Amino acid sequence: MSDARVLLSYQREWFALAEQPLAVIEKSRRIGITWADAAGAVLCAAAAGGQNVYYLSYNLDQAREYVETCVTWAQHYAEVCSAVEEEIVKDESGDYLTYRITFASGQRIVGLPNRAAALRGKQGRIVIDEAAFIPDLDEVLKAALAMLMWQGSVRVISTHNGAASPFNELLGEIRAGSRRGVVRKVTIEDALEAGLYRRICEVTGQRWTPAGQAEWLRELVETYGEAAQEELYCVPREGGAIYFPRALLQRAMRAEVPVVRYARTTEFTYLPEADREAATRAWIAEHLEPVLAAARAAAGGERRRGYLGMDIARSGDLTVITAAVEAARLGLETVVQVEMRNVPFSEQERVLWHVADGLPEFSGGAIDARGNGQMLAERAAQRYGAAYVHQVMLARKVYAEYFPRYRQHLEDRTWTLPQDAGVMDDHRVVVLDRGVPVIAERTGPAGAQRHGDSAVSNMLVEYARHNDDGTYQRYAHHRVRISGIARWMGRDGEADDED
Repeated sequence: MSDARVLLSYQREWFALAEQPLAVIEKSRRIGITWADAAGAVLCAAAAGGQNVYYLSYNLDQAREYVETCVTWAQHYAEVCSAVEEEIVKDESGDYLTYRITFASGQRIVGLPNRAAALRGKQGRIVIDEAAFIPDLDEVLKAALAMLMWQGSVRVISTHNGAASPFNELLGEIRAGSRRGVVRKVTIEDALEAGLYRRICEVTGQRWTPAGQAEWLRELVETYGEAAQEELYCVPREGGAIYFPRALLQRAMRAEVPVVRYARTTEFTYLPEADREAATRAWIAEHLEPVLAAARAAAGGERRRGYLGMDIARSGDLTVITAAVEAARLGLETVVQVEMRNVPFSEQERVLWHVADGLPEFSGGAIDARGNGQMLAERAAQRYGAAYVHQVMLARKVYAEYFPRYRQHLEDRTWTLPQDAGVMDDHRVVVLDRGVPVIAERTGPAGAQRHGDSAVSNMLVEYARHNDDGTYQRYAHHRVRISGIARWMGRDGEADDED
């Protein structure tokens, strides 16, 4: 099949810019630009006298997916390449993982982490994908553009992430003539005119009709809600724009996902420990354990890895624990959201232990380790292992990486949330600040304020899931019969089992 048949017109146009030293494209989400770019990467790396290709995006999973797409294109072009290989690279900034394939030409396509140091010393074609979501994009661009001195090329691909993002500034500089380069723009309507929905129908076995295409676009715009102009029509939002559209959240919410709430008075804090413990255990038995027991029963014998995220507060804001388990399509289902207000740290700890121990297969957690949370995060790491409980210092860099990852789940319909007004409010205070999602003002009356707490705890679930290496195992002790050893030691081992 020829490229003219495989690629749509806007994909072919991007493909044709291969010789441009700096090419930048602002695009609607999920229209196949990265897929088409991989085709050009294969021709570049496979050709005699070609170049290495280095790809990076906002997370390393994207890098692996790009390299795997290149393998598919290599098969299409009948070019021989190696299987995808993993390599640990060491440099002055530390160790990092890369993915690569090698062609008969000796050139490679390599997927890199989104750090400027990973590009230093490289030469060839650089592809920076979802550039607007990369932390420290300015430094990454600086390292990439150094390639142009030796006949390299840089290709920058992204949807928008706010008007003040470095990606949007790059577009402005090129359009104003203060930086050399070429810019292309493809909105969702441009993609539809070129045949995007026809292609979707071909792949999914549907019949294309004009009415079907119009309805598909209408539903898509409704899904993105307030974010549609930025996500689909390439209109960057001004700073302070709400990051999670209401329609996106409503689509993910389910009435059956429980929220359990535990609130105490100031006087409770100073009761004897035995009284506080008894009261908390009674609340756990009545409200929390039935939910966890139902999750374990639903899992049955199936291994469904469980994760938790915890945003910690003490007297002003909420402490929120989100517990989730793996679901179909590589997604997550929220098992329970626990909200605690004015609960002493010792009792928060009891609740945390019960959630972790009660999940079907606890495989990792991420806990807010700033300020008040540092002690609880440390205690959890001591109990379950520092490799499995991540003590997260929440900062812009963390938000920049993990809020987009979490939102992608919602866009892909691979995460369920409680149908709860508080959860909605928490997500609606996440706004874009210079291209980074951050928590803005508090909501709710005095004494019942919220500060994005469940949005942060969900983001921390994604942090734990993304950093799960699959090695966590819960320790357990079982009584075993060792009668032979007991007799050898001169005791009757049949009378009692030994531990």
